[in-house]
Amino acid sequence: MADYIIATSSTSDLTRDWLDEHGVPFIPYTYTVGNDLYEDDCREDSRAAVYAGMRKGDILKTSMINEFMYADFFRGLLKTGKDVIFLDMSQKMSVSYKNALGAAELVRAEFPDQKLYIMDTLCISGGLGMLVQNMVRRMEDGMSYDEVIAWGEGNKLKIAHRFTVDDLNYLKAGGRVSNASALLGSILNIKPVLYVPDRGTLDVAKKVRGRKTAVKLITECALRDLREIDCTGAEIHILHADCLDDAKLLSSAIRAEFPMVGKIEITSLGVVIGAHCGPGLLTIFYFCNGRKPE
Repeated sequence: MADYIIATSSTSDLTRDWLDEHGVPFIPYTYTVGNDLYEDDCREDSRAAVYAGMRKGDILKTSMINEFMYADFFRGLLKTGKDVIFLDMSQKMSVSYKNALGAAELVRAEFPDQKLYIMDTLCISGGLGMLVQNMVRRMEDGMSYDEVIAWGEGNKLKIAHRFTVDDLNYLKAGGRVSNASALLGSILNIKPVLYVPDRGTLDVAKKVRGRKTAVKLITECALRDLREIDCTGAEIHILHADCLDDAKLLSSAIRAEFPMVGKIEITSLGVVIGAHCGPGLLTIFYFCNGRKPE
């Protein structure tokens, strides 16, 4: 058994089954629906219920994790006597990363003989999940604390993130597009295709007309990336917010051209990212030669 712990947050969008199976502790973000407060528990049924509610008009609000909550979480992990590696979403996406750093400084003073590493993953959602899974796999295979950190830092920017959303009003509410852009986009049926560049932000790669065109572009970009590498046994993660048919279509296109890839895993998008992007978000993650818009 490893002498250190890899921990994450609910925004890694991993399934609760996988987290429990591998003993990976996670700190949950919270969200409200109306006046009711919930923890993001990473369960598929919770995610499905959230998107069904959003389709009916539910409005979700999410909360960052404050310094006190992080400190309490880190303290509990370090009390096991083990060192800790913690991975959350890119610091460019949430002030929570800054809070985690502040909490780590406080807690390290209480555990001077142990190590606590806070990685700026430059990943979000399923990309963060892929990074966590691969680092945990290497920990389970016997890599040391420092070796796993070095592997993560050396490979985090090799994880491609490609997204499309169905309703620009969710991005408008989060300040990612203007009111005018959201209105015009809705009128003209404009769908943004987004990606995560090396700096760890969520950027628009291209705007296209129609959902089918957006899904087609994501598919083409993924196929182009995979042609650049030896994708034998490659892992592909597809996450969706109540658009399973599109996820299956994307999976089938990948499998048709690359029958040698490994498992193509399809799961529901986590609640926190989904709250800001809305039902209909479709996204794919995989290892590549380097992140690029198209």
